[in-house]
Amino acid sequence: MRFGKTPHRTFLRQDGPAVRQDSGENLSSVGGSRHRWAEIAIAVMHEKRAAAGLAILLAFVLMGTLAPFISPYDPFRLLGKPYLQPSLQHPLGTDSLGRDVFSQIIWGARVSLFVGGVVAISVATIGVTVGLLSATSHTIVDEILMRLCDILIIIPKLPLTIFVAAMLGRGIWNIIAVLAAFGWPQMARMVRSEALSIKQRPYVDAARMSGAGQLRITFQIILPNLLPLVIANAILAVISGVISEASLSFLGLGDPSQMSWGTVIYFSMIGGAIYNGGWAWVAAPGFCISLIGLGTTFLGSTINVISNPRLRRR
Repeated sequence: MRFGKTPHRTFLRQDGPAVRQDSGENLSSVGGSRHRWAEIAIAVMHEKRAAAGLAILLAFVLMGTLAPFISPYDPFRLLGKPYLQPSLQHPLGTDSLGRDVFSQIIWGARVSLFVGGVVAISVATIGVTVGLLSATSHTIVDEILMRLCDILIIIPKLPLTIFVAAMLGRGIWNIIAVLAAFGWPQMARMVRSEALSIKQRPYVDAARMSGAGQLRITFQIILPNLLPLVIANAILAVISGVISEASLSFLGLGDPSQMSWGTVIYFSMIGGAIYNGGWAWVAAPGFCISLIGLGTTFLGSTINVISNPRLRRR
């Protein structure tokens, strides 16, 4: 993958958090971190795929945020004849109860992206906490945390998620809790691996020899270097949360009082959309989920490559 050139100087992560190529200045300080983040942001904006991914995500976020103002109808309002074909009045037709599908898609963006965003933030928070604790603790703590990760990783996630969600009952927050509880082990292992690599670098030894304590090294040196990787993977975790919520809602474990894309798919299934010509009712939520997946993949993978010199050299 090639990235466009930027008018700013290049920053590398070879021997430190970020090293200026022309002067060798260590950028682990606050000012240096700002320069590094600015460099990553500029590089992302110059990459067409990342810009396209960001545009897709922002479009859906705006659609969900402005749903009360741009939605032509209440998504639960019964408007009349069911299974109307797409028209100017109903761009995606109506469902089995005569509700406007286009309004359901607009409101569904708000709920689905909310679930995906909260799940991604929760997974990143738990994963970073466990990963850093494992990388900086004694061997026994590291072993316990990593064995817990191994257990959660090898257990089939979907059946376990379905079982726990069914036990907790329907509800958006129950779905978020289940997805966050079982989604963090991969993030934790990735953070631990990268943190252990950073601990072996010369500038960490120099900081330790200068009298810096473990907390200062962890939060001022190791964590700032992990953030680009964490943010990239958290963006990719958004689509995982959206798809998982849609899967649970499709199985009837979602909240029917909240109109998410998964709920739209669920209603289309029990309403016999395929057999009654409601193709737009079935295809629209799946198409939106696919676009979210495309946007998160473009943006997340680009940030990951830009912030990782080893991937950049491939």
